[in-house]
Amino acid sequence: MYNSTGSSDYSSVPTYHKEQIVNAIIEIPAGSSEKWEMDKTSGKIIRDTINGMPRTIDYLGYPAHYGMIPKTLLNEENGGDGDPLDVIVIGSDAIRGSVLPCKIIGILHLNDNGLKDDKLIAVSQKSRFFSLESMTDLRTNYPGITEIFELWFSNYKGAGQMISLGYGDKNDALSILNRSIEEYKSSVK
Repeated sequence: MYNSTGSSDYSSVPTYHKEQIVNAIIEIPAGSSEKWEMDKTSGKIIRDTINGMPRTIDYLGYPAHYGMIPKTLLNEENGGDGDPLDVIVIGSDAIRGSVLPCKIIGILHLNDNGLKDDKLIAVSQKSRFFSLESMTDLRTNYPGITEIFELWFSNYKGAGQMISLGYGDKNDALSILNRSIEEYKSSVK
């Protein structure tokens, strides 16, 4: 149904795979430096551009899979950036365009040039990380990962553009997820 070329239409992918397991659409696989994103109009994954040129991150590649949660939206007035919720997915190999069932375990609060730009933290259902239930579990069982994410996201756009405001727990993340689902539903009426 979905493929890595970005030519698939992801607009029909539901937010939830099943109870408490969300779908994450992977826009950027771990290790990649190319910036891809879901086009809200076409529902396809397209190469992001700046001034008509393909966007490539001038930093180390992404430290984990990166994507979005379908059928979510959080506008600036509600603490978002006007796009679907971003998600960092810890897990096994994936390619661009993968739809990975995941469990949310927390959130990284970021400020992007004055705008809130939070990233949900999730663990892929088909990985050894799926047994993790919280950010505390992640820190205890895999020391250093939270520090890597915080350092990477604070620096990949250049000095001073992204500021980490720390991590929130699973309840904080799910509260933002639920708010973004409601906002999406209101926007499509």
